[in-house]
Amino acid sequence: MIWDDHQGRCIGELSFRSEVKSVRLRRDKIVVVLLQKIFVYNFSDLKLLHQIETIANPKGLCEVSHQSASMVLVCPGLQKGQVRVEHYGSKQTKFIMAHDSRIACFALTHDGRLLATASSKGTLVRIFNTLDGSLLQEVRRGADRAEIYRLAFSLTAQWLALSSDKGTVHVFSLKVDSASLGIERTRSAPEPTLSTPPAVSSLSFIRVSISFAHYSF
Repeated sequence: MIWDDHQGRCIGELSFRSEVKSVRLRRDKIVVVLLQKIFVYNFSDLKLLHQIETIANPKGLCEVSHQSASMVLVCPGLQKGQVRVEHYGSKQTKFIMAHDSRIACFALTHDGRLLATASSKGTLVRIFNTLDGSLLQEVRRGADRAEIYRLAFSLTAQWLALSSDKGTVHVFSLKVDSASLGIERTRSAPEPTLSTPPAVSSLSFIRVSISFAHYSF
């Protein structure tokens, strides 16, 4: 059911034969995630625009860009550890083998240019360029296994936050070449560019204890 809070009424309804795992919204699109399929609809008339098959996706993993005029959608691919990136503006599909184990969590920047992924091991987070699939940086949460609950970029892609079942939040300072990606950052916090091949980052991070395990950014 699609509810218009301003009008105080239901303005549309979509029905499926299996359980809906998650829903993502933009001003112009509605994305519905099932166990092994994703449906993309036009918001104005609920016309089906695209159907995507995925590996079993019980968490309903899917993210969409919000700032860019042309939507970027990220979802699991058809293989373990694979991420699928759909660029609707250029009508291009990119597959990224992000991890050897299954994908546990991922996040997009608001403009859809950067993708952060974490696997079920929960030790490393990788940051990719969604346009060409190149690995830009790795950051390490820790050496022991953990379940990653959530990843989130700051608006300027200068910071990446991570929460896990360890009861902590890590905030990483990213060193991505923002100029080449067209991402604006504040002058007070300039970031160096990567001049060497991507490697595990030795960045410092903020570790904050929290009193609850399940939450949303």
